[in-house]
Amino acid sequence: MAQSRGVSSKVSQWQHHADTHQQKQLINPFSEWQDASHREALTKDNQQYGRPEEGSKTESRGKSAGILISGEVLQLCHVIKNEGALQPDGRYAIKFGILFERYTKISNKLVGMLMRARKQKLVDYEGEMLYQRRDDDTLIVLLRLPEDVTTDERDYWNLKAK
Repeated sequence: MAQSRGVSSKVSQWQHHADTHQQKQLINPFSEWQDASHREALTKDNQQYGRPEEGSKTESRGKSAGILISGEVLQLCHVIKNEGALQPDGRYAIKFGILFERYTKISNKLVGMLMRARKQKLVDYEGEMLYQRRDDDTLIVLLRLPEDVTTDERDYWNLKAK
């Protein structure tokens, strides 16, 4: 009798897995299953646009990555403040070449972190992309030091330094 409970438990577990897979395939826009209803096209105003399914591993990985990247941006801002020179306007600034030498000991993603920090209006510099040697004399200005990094799980795709 105990063995039949174990088998029926496994059967019901497998059936649940199969039902879940079928539901996902029925809304998958690339599914070739008969009767698959394709998802409605989302507009950019829709809250779910460009976001993974709630509770999925993709959502979890996105949250973790966003929090990690926000922490690296925060660290970059502190490096600029600590290594940069105080300007007459009260802001800290450092040349890209000097920052590159100092920061690459911490991380190899300096240019990406600078772009992210600029998007969050934490730093400013001339040009769109910075290149080692060519842009060594470009001044990186710390506009403001983030007080805290937002890690609100409901808003993880829009992580921003406050």
